Amino acid sequence: MIISQSVAILGAGLVFPFYILFIKEVGSTFSQFGISYGLFTISSALVHQWIGSHSDRVGRKLYLVLYAWGTGSIFLLFPIVTSIWQVYVLQIFLGFLGAMQKTSEKALIADLTNGETRGKQIGVYHFWTALFSGIAIMGGGYLIDFLTIEYIFYIGSMILFGSGFLILKIKEHKKEPL
Repeated sequence: MIISQSVAILGAGLVFPFYILFIKEVGSTFSQFGISYGLFTISSALVHQWIGSHSDRVGRKLYLVLYAWGTGSIFLLFPIVTSIWQVYVLQIFLGFLGAMQKTSEKALIADLTNGETRGKQIGVYHFWTALFSGIAIMGGGYLIDFLTIEYIFYIGSMILFGSGFLILKIKEHKKEPL
């Protein structure tokens, strides 16, 4: 779990802090960036509850894999975007996928941890994912300096696809309802 999600955060972290630069290259304004990010957040909010209850029935791995491979696929579309409405559509889909990751990640952590040491285990989990996030952000900055911004979308996509394969190795434990 720690490895798969640290890798996913590495892939996403290469892109997310810098995609405002990409949006600016499409010719948009900061208000359009606000709309874009707002669409991401609102679309995420609209599906969190459904994802949570559905993942209780089908498991968490499905949604974590859909997040990794879906986000990796969408990252491949960003370099061919030519107008802000296309960014808006991609942001809505990224919001849905982000909800899959956030809700399923937290539920799976609860499923895989012991109540007596859950806090410690979650602390270790967040240490590694935060570390990989910081590495991704710094690495993304350097990559943009040496390559073009489009390349971080491609690299982030490859890393996210790899994360999806790592997620498949997670052993989910089905709990019986109380």
